[in-house]
Amino acid sequence: MLETDIGQCGLAWSPAGLTRVQLPESNILATELRLQRYAPARWSGPLPANVAASANMLLRYCSGEREDFNGVTLDLAGLSLFDAHIYQLLRDVGWGTTITYGALAERARATGAARAVGAAMSTNHWPIIVPCHRVLPATGQVGGFSAYGGSETKHALLELEGVRLREPSLWDQ
Repeated sequence: MLETDIGQCGLAWSPAGLTRVQLPESNILATELRLQRYAPARWSGPLPANVAASANMLLRYCSGEREDFNGVTLDLAGLSLFDAHIYQLLRDVGWGTTITYGALAERARATGAARAVGAAMSTNHWPIIVPCHRVLPATGQVGGFSAYGGSETKHALLELEGVRLREPSLWDQ
């Protein structure tokens, strides 16, 4: 577990790379329990160098420092080719930048696959590192988020990066 400025986060890994980033839940126990579903063994001792580097990057990010996670190796075992491709493209959407589900689908040469992109975002195992919080609906609103806290968490992560979403207007119906 990792105490960050946004709360207790967790990392899980395999020899191939990170397998999971766990954002804070309602309390530390809930965060630990969710992470244990994916990483049943607790780690004691020094972290492997690549995991320690990822943890330090996550700490800096959560304190509001601009961080680029493109060098972090992910264990993509079990992902569909589509999801892996979408995640790779999304990792190029930098700090303080957003993209719509449809635009991300177009970057993947899958025009009309915005819902499939949304499905990929909902099963993202590496929030922040694969910055699904930067993907918005075409309305420009915050949209959903599958981590604890839902759209409020997504909005907070965007604000941490300086993204200010416009308020809904009369015309957004």
